[in-house]
Amino acid sequence: MEITINDLLPIFREILEDDHLEISHETTADDVRGWDSLNHIYLVVGIEKKFKKKFTSLQIQSWKCVGDIITDLNR
Repeated sequence: MEITINDLLPIFREILEDDHLEISHETTADDVRGWDSLNHIYLVVGIEKKFKKKFTSLQIQSWKCVGDIITDLNR
């Protein structure tokens, strides 16, 4: 099963408390109000729980945008 933006969007909206948030593959933390270091941790945990996947700290540190998260999820 290929994971897409639409699969991640509910997690981002819940964690960042924005029901109207839109994200793309190019979206970065700088583009989204409230996506700070603490919420980044919550996003990682939420994504790991939802997709039953664990990321290494190296993977997480390498993410520059939402597309990088999707790439790692689909590996």
